[in-house]
Amino acid sequence: MKQTLQNTNVSNQTVILRVDYNVPMNNGMILDDTKIKETLDTINYLLKENCKIIILSHLGKIKTEADKKKNSLEPIAKRLKELLKQEVYFSKENFNPELKLRVQKLKPKEILMLENTRFLDVPNKLESKCETQLSEFWASLGTVFVNDAFGTSHRRHASNYGISKYLPSCIGFLMQKEIKNLNELVKNPEHPFVVVMSGAKFDDKIVLIEKLIEKCDYLLCGGAIANTCLRALDFSVGQSLASIDYFIIERIKKMMLKYKDKFVLPLDAIVGSTYDENYVKYKRIDKIDDNDMILDVGIKTLEKFKKIIDSSKTVFVNGTLGMYENKKFANGTKEFFRILSESNAKVIIGGGDSASAARNLGYQNKFTYISSGGGATLEYLSTDSLPALDNIKEGVEIETLDL
Repeated sequence: MKQTLQNTNVSNQTVILRVDYNVPMNNGMILDDTKIKETLDTINYLLKENCKIIILSHLGKIKTEADKKKNSLEPIAKRLKELLKQEVYFSKENFNPELKLRVQKLKPKEILMLENTRFLDVPNKLESKCETQLSEFWASLGTVFVNDAFGTSHRRHASNYGISKYLPSCIGFLMQKEIKNLNELVKNPEHPFVVVMSGAKFDDKIVLIEKLIEKCDYLLCGGAIANTCLRALDFSVGQSLASIDYFIIERIKKMMLKYKDKFVLPLDAIVGSTYDENYVKYKRIDKIDDNDMILDVGIKTLEKFKKIIDSSKTVFVNGTLGMYENKKFANGTKEFFRILSESNAKVIIGGGDSASAARNLGYQNKFTYISSGGGATLEYLSTDSLPALDNIKEGVEIETLDL
């Protein structure tokens, strides 16, 4: 375990806290504040230690000046103020010499949130390219750096990796909880261990699949994962999302041959069409036409998956079985989450779309653990490391973390 907050001297320090407040927004309204609430333990600990706190986070994708108008962190600062029941100051500046004067005027137990770190990606990608001057500037604002942004720790950005080059650094309570749970529940699972891999991307997940297939008893496939496997077996998948990379398809062929008793593919599907948005049809998986798009699993697939889930002890889920945000293609994901919630298995939801779906469908308290990371969860399980933490030294192993 990396150096932890509780083993770091932060008393009376000016702490730069990197969090992941990349929450869903609509017209300035927060749709889900889970990520904000998950940082409260770390913030409250720092307040008890009489710290001055400077909060950094990103929000949304910032590729143009127009993107900045809808991705300000100011609404997040207001919500954090409500949750903490104390003032949270907000700075529209995040890279300005005058910001140092504002930080110097902070009193112990006061909080200042800076504007979206990725605003500095337009036009020169200062944040995402981990520009040295920016990293040094942010580090100069404090005396200790705490990284509690698990969801962005698969990236080496100025606001996480960059700052940690120049300050004594540690990981916060959310980061610790994520690593601890992923280590215990996925890296050392109780068997039978079932992995469910789905979603809209395949190429990004093949390394993780290659790693997990060795230790799992079954790999249940949906979405682009299943479609790519079917394509590798010479099934037609029509216009469905699937990898077209020759080398990826060859890798999956070899994997399916080696672990043929572990791969579980869909038997049927609910399909849409490229030429008719009202077209919805149930089909066997070997009857997919050229214009069909596989957008959900069918009842036979769910029955097959249920038999395996019911006999499992641990289930790791990454991705949704269909395009659940569209009501026409949401049934597979809804039914599968119901099956998971009624099983006796330990269920771990691996962040990203699957975590959002679990919360949106009312299952946020039904599973053993829901990871806050998407790409970070996959990165950690694939490589046993997180790039943003490379500069943080190893610390005392934490056996228990009761938060």
